[in-house]
Amino acid sequence: MRWLTLPILGLLVLAAQPLPAAPLVRVKDLAVVEGVRSNPLVGYGLVVGLQGTGDGTQAAFTIQSLTNMLRRSGITVPQAAIRVRNVAAVMVTVDLQPFARPGQRLDVQVSSLGDAKSLQGGTLLMTPLLGPDGITYALAQGAVSIGGAFLGGGGGNSVQKNHPTSGRVPSGAVVERAISSRFDADSTIRLLLNEPDFATASRVSASINETLGPGASRAEDAVSIVIESPTELASDPVTLIARIQAMEVRPDVAARVIINEKTGTVVVGKDVRVSKVAVAHGNLSVEIRTVLEASQPLPRAGGDTVVLPQQEVYAEEEPDKILTLEDGVTVRELVDSLNMLGVSARDMIAILQAMRSAGALHAEIVPL
Repeated sequence: MRWLTLPILGLLVLAAQPLPAAPLVRVKDLAVVEGVRSNPLVGYGLVVGLQGTGDGTQAAFTIQSLTNMLRRSGITVPQAAIRVRNVAAVMVTVDLQPFARPGQRLDVQVSSLGDAKSLQGGTLLMTPLLGPDGITYALAQGAVSIGGAFLGGGGGNSVQKNHPTSGRVPSGAVVERAISSRFDADSTIRLLLNEPDFATASRVSASINETLGPGASRAEDAVSIVIESPTELASDPVTLIARIQAMEVRPDVAARVIINEKTGTVVVGKDVRVSKVAVAHGNLSVEIRTVLEASQPLPRAGGDTVVLPQQEVYAEEEPDKILTLEDGVTVRELVDSLNMLGVSARDMIAILQAMRSAGALHAEIVPL
């Protein structure tokens, strides 16, 4: 039970809130099987069929690529004679999922490489998708689907909806070569936690031993859990891994406060604690106004009209807002209290950072 002491308008408010237990999470969502991973593929291609929104003459690589494509088709056109705006050079990317087999189809991401205005209505020509070893593992082709539009305009004005220079080709890639995944269930299986934590690794190992029998697994370190395949399941590794991934474990995570000063976002973990501390926060507003006054001479007196700027300075300091916290108060209760006092998100970030420097905030502050 945690108690929060908060003075509001001369009243002493005590709030008691029990801390909820962490939810149970499937092992599937906490860890991956070693050797079972996706592989990124990338390729360079052309999108055609655009309505005048393709690359301009400044994108020399687009014109060169179009010239080479026409030459392979038996059409010879001087590169200097090509002036088209319905073609755009793009980079095509995709993640080749583990155990993918030839003939399977994948969605690909298409992104403009030149100065195209929009890829709306375009068609991606056949593009080889290569791995880091330079081998073609898939071929991509198809109509590009984007979530935005470029509506054109004139006189330097234009209308744009969302981001029209990137899109997707649904089921646009065909797998041509399989990548062997390092997965051998006859020996040992190793799970790798997404977030390294000794307590979570120990709990996962204990849950596996409770289900498969004592000594079935052991935690090597904060990341990896080694599993020995039981004899009755050695011939069916898929069932073994499915049983393990379906187990539920209560993970233990480090106390963290995520802050983003650009957007004023504060995300606080439930395990963050605050030592006894008093926080005083006040704002000083300074406003400078410039009023232009004209000094005009009398008729027939001669002289020129002079404009005299008159500056007025106003300074207003809001009354300090004092918050007293006892030991063990959670940051959630702290944030709720600051919200009740009308503290903005950016002021809250400054207060949390100051509390961390003072040693009263027991958590890691992670800026984004």
